[in-house]
Amino acid sequence: MSTEIHQSIQRAASVLDALGASETGQLRASDIGRTIGLGPSTTARLLTTLEELGYVRKEPDGQLYSIGTAIFALATHGLNQIPVHRESRAAAQELAQKVGLSVNVGVRDGISVMYLCHFEGAKASKSHTMVGLRQPLHASALGKCLLLDLSEDERIDLLGTELPRYTANTITDHGALTKELARSADRGTCIEDQELALGRLCIAAPIRNASGRVVAALSISGRMTVMRDSDLDSLSEEAIETADRISVGLGLISAIPA
Repeated sequence: MSTEIHQSIQRAASVLDALGASETGQLRASDIGRTIGLGPSTTARLLTTLEELGYVRKEPDGQLYSIGTAIFALATHGLNQIPVHRESRAAAQELAQKVGLSVNVGVRDGISVMYLCHFEGAKASKSHTMVGLRQPLHASALGKCLLLDLSEDERIDLLGTELPRYTANTITDHGALTKELARSADRGTCIEDQELALGRLCIAAPIRNASGRVVAALSISGRMTVMRDSDLDSLSEEAIETADRISVGLGLISAIPA
């Protein structure tokens, strides 16, 4: 790939990143250019090309740009091609309706957990979707599940020696994280008790593939007041059973040695 083509792809991706990061979902061409560090003419050419391809949409006022429908179609195709998403979508939606809380399914993407599915029950309505968003592995229940198969040395290699703090409850020491994950493995679930955000409690269970490796996780979460009014033991059982159903769908048919 030539340097010019490579640069053009990087710039186009930067335009989409800028639009995706916008709080309103819309930006003027001048704001996009300023954000990605390009001049007006270069930005205009990029936006024209992306608009022609459907990746960017010009709003009716002719001044603002937003993400185009081609991105939505591409994201849908990508999700539908992921086995974990296909196997977990219906089960996660059913569980959210049953418990009335938020149910999420996530996979590891580098040093983060990325949401593949997000469903809301009657007690956990939101005005936005979590699909595609990322959270830190060490500070989230989903992320902790995705670390269960790794040794402490492997976790340090992956996450680095310093673990960022988000609240007073965040685990920031690898030794403490190792002990927490050992307890989680015995319990069958990982807990996030106001470690990423205050006022939130989350319970997650690992999802395994045919070979028994953890490839995803399923969580039940909600506001602290709502979760504490619930039967946490019962919610843990629901998470484990639903995660096991998804694991069976992925080909897991034998017991996993402790």
